[in-house]
Amino acid sequence: MFGYYLDLALRSFKRNRVLTALMVLAIALGIGASMTTLTVFHVLSGDPIPSKSDRLFYVQLDSESIGGYQPGQEPQDQMTRYDAEHLLRDARGERQAFMSGASMAIEPDRPDLDPMRVDGRMTTADFFALFEVPFKYGTGWNKAEDEARARVAVITSELNDKLFDGGDSVGKTIRIDQNTFTVAGVLEPWSAKPMFYDITVGRYNDEEQVYVPFWTARELEFGTHGNFSCWGTPEAFEDAEPDPEGQYGVNAFCAWLQYWVEMDPAKADDYRQYLSNYSDQQRESGRFERPTNVRLRNVMEWLDHNGVVPQDVKLQAWLAFGFLLVCLINTVGLLLAKFLRRASEIGVRRALGASRKAIFAQCLVEAGMVGFAGGVLGLGLALLGLWAVRQQPTDYAALAQLDLTMLVTTFVLAIAASVIAGLLPAWRACQVAPAIQLKSQ
Repeated sequence: MFGYYLDLALRSFKRNRVLTALMVLAIALGIGASMTTLTVFHVLSGDPIPSKSDRLFYVQLDSESIGGYQPGQEPQDQMTRYDAEHLLRDARGERQAFMSGASMAIEPDRPDLDPMRVDGRMTTADFFALFEVPFKYGTGWNKAEDEARARVAVITSELNDKLFDGGDSVGKTIRIDQNTFTVAGVLEPWSAKPMFYDITVGRYNDEEQVYVPFWTARELEFGTHGNFSCWGTPEAFEDAEPDPEGQYGVNAFCAWLQYWVEMDPAKADDYRQYLSNYSDQQRESGRFERPTNVRLRNVMEWLDHNGVVPQDVKLQAWLAFGFLLVCLINTVGLLLAKFLRRASEIGVRRALGASRKAIFAQCLVEAGMVGFAGGVLGLGLALLGLWAVRQQPTDYAALAQLDLTMLVTTFVLAIAASVIAGLLPAWRACQVAPAIQLKSQ
């Protein structure tokens, strides 16, 4: 029966080509606009690490001076080196790591390559396991190498292709900021979008190329890449010694590190209490001046807190769906006009024994066919719209790509929207009285 309804729908399209084209165009315009904005919203609001986003927590402590304090305000987004190292030593989570972005100069041994400056990361040993970073060759370093200030590095497959033609480079050496490092591992192509583990360096930046142990990078005085927030000097406290590393030092009153911990979500309250106790201790010792104010957010909570999905993207999505609604209202009118113009044909079918249910189903199949055709055209318009988004000077522009999920959503939304639009016209059509239509013939 469904095949029969499809055949009737195709015949109807041929008889009323202009009306059909108008309906298809109305659906296509609404679907094209909606899927363009919905795809952008989808890629920006997606879970960057779905396998464990509920197990990874970002830690915040309020270690700033009392100056400018306002009750209830958020603590700073980053952590001091003193606090980060203290929490790492306590190791209250299953895994934990702190980190900062870094800027590194690579000096290739190959004569055909010029020196290059790349984005990198100085971090601690658990970073790779914490964020499930995949390795192509080798592995990361361990805690003993952290403590020994080992000169080891993990590089991306992209950098490995440039320096070593893509081969297994584990054990080979590279020059970073005029220092020799041994390659411990090479990553598979991997990029966290958005870069949830460090919002300060940019949410959709290019992939970092080199990862080195934090204390090694500090010993060699590598430059950092990210935000700094300072509010005093160690000398401000009695008996404090000047720190030879200045604002990067353990005793510096500067927040510049990101701290992540992995744990069972059921243990989050206990860890939050541990942070509160630590904050109380630091305030008693004179390091913290403000009342205890800690935060512990999982990945998606952290992204939501930082407004990773821009407000203009959300607004555009709502406007696009409003436009789709307008298109559907127009489609309702066009379908109603089309079905009622066939009142005599419907009356004959009813007289020959077709039930109202059959007439209703026939009309909905025809509406669904309009939706499918509108989906095909709307897909083309959505691809055009996404191309236009990729030309915009925004940091997320390159991510505006239609994946399989959104491709399927395009047709599901188009067909569902057209069927919904066809409900009222189909109901009106099946109410046609056969006796009246036969008398008028």
